[in-house]
Amino acid sequence: MTGVNAGQPSADTAWSFEERPLLLVISGPSGAGKTEAVRELCARRTIRRSVSATTRRPRTGEEDGVDYHFLGGDEFMRRVDAGAFAEWARYRSHCYGTLRSTVERAREQGEDIVLEIDVQGGAQVRARYPEALLVFILPPDMQTLRRRLEFRDTETADARERRLQAATAEIQRGSMYDYAIVNHEDQLTETVDVIEAVIEADRRRLTTRHAISLSGFHAGDGPSDTQEHTR
Repeated sequence: MTGVNAGQPSADTAWSFEERPLLLVISGPSGAGKTEAVRELCARRTIRRSVSATTRRPRTGEEDGVDYHFLGGDEFMRRVDAGAFAEWARYRSHCYGTLRSTVERAREQGEDIVLEIDVQGGAQVRARYPEALLVFILPPDMQTLRRRLEFRDTETADARERRLQAATAEIQRGSMYDYAIVNHEDQLTETVDVIEAVIEADRRRLTTRHAISLSGFHAGDGPSDTQEHTR
């Protein structure tokens, strides 16, 4: 951080912050409630939900380009080799990823965008886009997570145990995220309230992502350096 030899600002001092579009990553273990949180967030705000690419087959009612971009395995890996993905990961026997074109088109158009991805993808996004805001959604405890997965009743007991084991590892890796938010039972509204507060706080933070103009600022005879706060 560099200092500012402030002096006395003139009456017409203007502070101008150039906001970049928000790149928001939301992750969390299966059953934490991240999908519901993203859906509610998108209903409240003008924010684009990224559509991921996957090699798995479409499920009943799913549409290509709406729910996922459905790609064959060879085509997916060809795009990986071409550097077409902002992030990608293999989960069980299928691959999932976010196309760079999806992210960069939103940013070029000045649109906020949210990516609902796992921690592997979150790490890749942080490396590629250091200014991204990473939020991790947590269950209140592992017993609650188990109960939520059992309530779904969409998997075998063995599959649920594998998900719980994966959740433990994912939660440990979630420490690299900027914020962790606990999604308590029947409190989705409150959870999304906190996510919105985090977004607004992040927008107001003086970081290297903001171009700061000190128009009309008189700094006396000393150096006139801007302050930079990094995360």
